[in-house]
Amino acid sequence: METCTALTSRIQTLECSACGRPHSAFTLQRVSECCQMPLLAVYDLLEPLSKASICQTEGSMWRYREVLPLLHDENRVSLGEGFTPILNLQRLGSRYDLQSLVLKDEGKNPTGSFKARGLSMAISKAKELGIEGCIVPTAGNAGVAMAAYCAKAGMRAVVAMPRHTPKAFREECYWYGAEVELIDGLINDCAAWVRHTNANGALLDVSTLKEPYRIEGKKTMGYEIAEQLNWQLPDVILYPAGGGTGLIGIWKAFQEMKALGWLASDVQLPRMVAVQATNCCPLIETYLGRQANSHHYVGKPTIANGLAVPRPLGEPLMLDVLRASHGTAVSITDEQMVEGMRELGRLEGLFVAPEGAAVWMAARHLLGTGWLRPDEKILLLNTGAGQKYLDNVEGQY
Repeated sequence: METCTALTSRIQTLECSACGRPHSAFTLQRVSECCQMPLLAVYDLLEPLSKASICQTEGSMWRYREVLPLLHDENRVSLGEGFTPILNLQRLGSRYDLQSLVLKDEGKNPTGSFKARGLSMAISKAKELGIEGCIVPTAGNAGVAMAAYCAKAGMRAVVAMPRHTPKAFREECYWYGAEVELIDGLINDCAAWVRHTNANGALLDVSTLKEPYRIEGKKTMGYEIAEQLNWQLPDVILYPAGGGTGLIGIWKAFQEMKALGWLASDVQLPRMVAVQATNCCPLIETYLGRQANSHHYVGKPTIANGLAVPRPLGEPLMLDVLRASHGTAVSITDEQMVEGMRELGRLEGLFVAPEGAAVWMAARHLLGTGWLRPDEKILLLNTGAGQKYLDNVEGQY
């Protein structure tokens, strides 16, 4: 089979997401110096780039490498992440008179979740920048992914996760040789432990949006959605938003594709729906105006571990996406998630993560309110494999 010619990244700079101040894309960066906010990668999108540049023999997210930040291919740390299937949910759609209901199944990624995308990119860039070890606070999947990619890269991995995290996540980290610290509380408590433990900065903190590259891996979901649907975007995308990197990244991908001419300039972009757990829904409280921001929000544990993020750094960016896309935000109870897992399992043969079930139940809710119409093209994002959550949902089938 013919292989693709090595291409050069078009990255130009990193910009502060709050004020736009440029930062070098060629030295180690964390959050912006000016506002202590996430940095976003900016590429040269004016120079023509054909869709034909997509590497068709590369069955992973790296098929889009000209709009990814890695400078040298030899630094790529990959386990085959990305290019996950989009499945037609005909039986489930028929039950609710939906004309077009599809699901992108990120549970098919290495380590069983969408976190593989972001951590492949972050660890690849860490390798390129000479980093010898990484540390992360996690609700589960990100820690597993970081441990795997650090193992592949030969780097030290330190993972801090809540003590109540299901055993499957902890055990997998141990198998990859990571150092695991169990913390009482939620991911924000793990983040506090990481800040204290890594005060000297010896390890690269790859927390959500605290370095510029996890989002670049996550944005490839947006490129894939467009390519897999023959450049015809859905009307609505429902996404489980904890830290929100994927929501922000997918929207970033749509903007980049419009600039490249891969999407028509007048194309109607999807309305984006952020789905959270009722037990931990800081974004929704801010979105509805019940708090100024999530800086002091206190959440509770939920069976959807990835949604237990009480104070997301990316909250302003998530709100921007909801406003720009004319989207909305919905919270779902743990009991509803179990119902959604049951329905997807029995009608479609899919054992999704509680987060994936939450987006389906959010779609049902929005259908009931009239915000969603049965004739719209609806895409659900399942972010992980349900098998890892068996401790959380044991006996509830």
